[in-house]
Amino acid sequence: MKYTKAEIWQESKDYLGIIFGLTLYAIGFTLFVLPYQITTGGLAGVAAIIFYATGFKVQYTYFLVNMLLLVAAIKVLGFRFCIKTIVGIVALTFELGFFQELIMDANGEFPKILGDQTFMACVLGGCAEGIGLAIVFLSNGSTGGTDIIAAIVNKYRDITLGRVLMFCDVAIVSSSYLVFHEGSKVVFGFCILIISMVALDYYMNSVRQSVQFLIISNKYAEIAESITHQLDRGVTVLNGEGWYSKEPRHVLVVLAKRRESVEIFRLIKRIDSNAFVSQSNVVGVYGEGFDHIKVK
Repeated sequence: MKYTKAEIWQESKDYLGIIFGLTLYAIGFTLFVLPYQITTGGLAGVAAIIFYATGFKVQYTYFLVNMLLLVAAIKVLGFRFCIKTIVGIVALTFELGFFQELIMDANGEFPKILGDQTFMACVLGGCAEGIGLAIVFLSNGSTGGTDIIAAIVNKYRDITLGRVLMFCDVAIVSSSYLVFHEGSKVVFGFCILIISMVALDYYMNSVRQSVQFLIISNKYAEIAESITHQLDRGVTVLNGEGWYSKEPRHVLVVLAKRRESVEIFRLIKRIDSNAFVSQSNVVGVYGEGFDHIKVK
């Protein structure tokens, strides 16, 4: 199968995004989660619990369990699904080990850089993990672990990926009580879980947020021409009819990034200040100039 230059460039950006997102995740996990003995969700949380209980290093547990899950995933979901997952697993395994060695003191312990501010560690660690995972997901990547379990369950059962992941994360964080026998550890674990989810959703929605304009104007041709050439956005013309006046109307449909909204309004006002304009948010726009359709 041959790839075009555009596809090769997009794949390269995806892999760079995966590496950058995982680096941010590894920094948040190593600096703010491990030193304060907080349990986060996902397979990294399982590895952390094993580390707290036995001292067995996080990256080794993470890698070994993922390899077992990958064998099942390749058989069930196919190798194509697992390519970027394998890259993510290898990269995160390396980075977890690298950053642990980097911050570890002479006694082999992780310093608490925020002192006794455990909740602040939850906030910073959760934000770093959530934004890092969002960048990975936007790059069509995966960190493996519970993502693989969720994908396999979803294939054979009518259960959404989000629900499976939620069940797994709740079980993982709750199990930390078996190690510490402290309710506060479980509470902090749920705090970092919620914060990371909010950060993930906020980042993904802010990056993907697009808007749709419906523009009705007698100077529709001039407005369409200006949007096309000045803003480099496509315009679709719909033929309509005013119900009250019974006169034909041309409706312009424009899809744009949210940050371009102000410029579009300025352009419309400059050409026809009496134009009727409707703006609405859209969840996702796929195609040239927007997100690429990504199907594994």
